[in-house]
Amino acid sequence: MVEIASAAAADGPDPAQNGGMADIPRRAITRGAKLAALPIGAAGRSAMGLGMRIGGKPAEAVSAELRMRTAEQMFRVLGELKGGAMKVGQALSVLEAALPEDLAGPYRATLTKLQEAAPPLAADRVHAVLKEELGSRWRSKFVEFDDTPAAAASIGQVHRAIWRDGREVAVKVQYPGADKALMGDFAQASRLAKVFGAWIPGMDLKPLLAELRERIAEELDYEREANSQQGFYESYGPDDPDVVIPQVLAWSNHVLVTEWLEGRPLADVIAAGTKSERDHAGLKYERFLLGGPARAGLLHADPHPGNFRIMPDGRLGVLDYGAVAHLPGGLPTAIGSLLTIAMRGGSEDVLEGLRDEGFIKPGISIDPESLLGYLAPFVEPAEHKTFTYSREWAREQFARVNDPRNPDFAVGLKLNLPPQYLLIHRVWLGSIGVLCQLGATIPVRGELERWVPGFVAA
Repeated sequence: MVEIASAAAADGPDPAQNGGMADIPRRAITRGAKLAALPIGAAGRSAMGLGMRIGGKPAEAVSAELRMRTAEQMFRVLGELKGGAMKVGQALSVLEAALPEDLAGPYRATLTKLQEAAPPLAADRVHAVLKEELGSRWRSKFVEFDDTPAAAASIGQVHRAIWRDGREVAVKVQYPGADKALMGDFAQASRLAKVFGAWIPGMDLKPLLAELRERIAEELDYEREANSQQGFYESYGPDDPDVVIPQVLAWSNHVLVTEWLEGRPLADVIAAGTKSERDHAGLKYERFLLGGPARAGLLHADPHPGNFRIMPDGRLGVLDYGAVAHLPGGLPTAIGSLLTIAMRGGSEDVLEGLRDEGFIKPGISIDPESLLGYLAPFVEPAEHKTFTYSREWAREQFARVNDPRNPDFAVGLKLNLPPQYLLIHRVWLGSIGVLCQLGATIPVRGELERWVPGFVAA
């Protein structure tokens, strides 16, 4: 499962410029129409492809052209939307390293912007939310408050301010009506997912979509986010050698105040970092994502680069705790044990283990050796003391499992994603994409041994 972020302006006037919530239903309808058009467009392109083949155009040329047109429409539609569509969209911003260069190249800059950019809410609407959430004397809580947002995303925006004790803080303000708009977008995106789900006989979409809906609802709950963030802070403390977690200072249903982190965006390290800087960032990033469940019983489940900073002292600063999986026992032991078995070539045992965990539904038959081939992106890095992630490697893996002529392609159609693994899968797959964007060389095996229960390299 992946998520995509959007940077372009939402269609029509921003609700902030037209009284706020009154404009949301109309915009939601427009967004819904655009999302609903995606599967229709895909069907049209399939028919067009058939016509091109009948006309004598080579199959590979047809495939490339249709792939480009499909990507163009999806990027264009998702790029115009906020809310739920942006949540669908953050997937490609994380996984663009796996896309063929002819597709990824034209969109890389746009996808990077989508990770952090969105049209801002007007100052008077921000003040109204702060008054409603923090009280009529909300300004007394701040020495200074900057009305210009420092960052904006799918459901809210962040303002820089000085807290009453002199600390620099980030004030996260949820867009009025974001809950209704987000759930409306999710309903439309679910229709799109069901179209693609029909092509995957092994996937049980109903419980998966229900789980995804619940996770999205959690991202709207700032009290839950505050508790998750504070849980990380208490587990790591202010002096951890690897990670910086901002302390939570105040929260309400739609406002969250935390310490400000000033650091170099991970996206900038990806774009302009030296090899040593990218290796360093990759190690800190991997260590935090794997170590969170073991240290805090929590998994930060939004792995895209916009949520991470490299601090001046070299530590990893972590932002945005709206998507967090609560894993009081740490990562499931089955992950480590199955990864160990796969690394040693135990294809039959891996098949049965995945069936026990719900990744293979009853009655679905899969060749064990083909299954191991399909799992290569997860297994291959663990086979080495150090592994260099790269865009080239990601594209090779992506092309292999998406080539209908390759036996691994059929395996993907037969696999299921159990709801309890939704966020874990998002993080594992998403982190691979980010590490490939970084081109990082990291000691994968040692980190797995340190943090993943059941994993034994020797």
